Amino acid sequence: MHHSNETLSRELVAMAKNDLSVREALVADGSLGRALYHPRMEAVHIGNAARLAEIIEQYGWPGNSLVGEEGAWGAWLIAQHAIGNPPFMRHCLSLLKQAATNNDVTPWQAAFLEDRIRMYEEKPQIYGTQFQPNQNGELEPYPIENPETVNDRRLAVGLNTIEERTAELTAQSTRENIPTLPDLEEQYQTWLYSVGWRGAS
Repeated sequence: MHHSNETLSRELVAMAKNDLSVREALVADGSLGRALYHPRMEAVHIGNAARLAEIIEQYGWPGNSLVGEEGAWGAWLIAQHAIGNPPFMRHCLSLLKQAATNNDVTPWQAAFLEDRIRMYEEKPQIYGTQFQPNQNGELEPYPIENPETVNDRRLAVGLNTIEERTAELTAQSTRENIPTLPDLEEQYQTWLYSVGWRGAS
């Protein structure tokens, strides 16, 4: 059993907070919605994922017992945003699921990561954590497997109802006012193939 590693915890939290502050800056100057994947954002995600991979190599998944709840949250956020590296995200998911089974991370973290991976693989999500704009630009959940029981699954991993979450995200997107450009769809499909989410199975 590792003792809590304060230095590592601080590093993970700093990396995650840097990710969020770069995103906030790009939202603020209006450049986030103009490109499919803003180069500054992508650079942060790539750098963070590379460092998380080294940490995993050395310690295994950094859960609550190693880095405390805040550090574990930082590790999860970095994995959640490593979208240009499908094999790494899938690896993180298997480690996160194991950590959730061992009560070393909160179960919603594995739920979010699993849904995001399924969305990029064009499979229906399980927990309804991933949203996308519809034709009218309103946010709605990406398609869900067995949607009639989704709130039971959400409750089981500590999430609020899909209705509550939709309202929260709608309020947030109204605040941020990020334009969603329809012509990005083609870029998005190209990107999915270029990084390996689609194509070779």
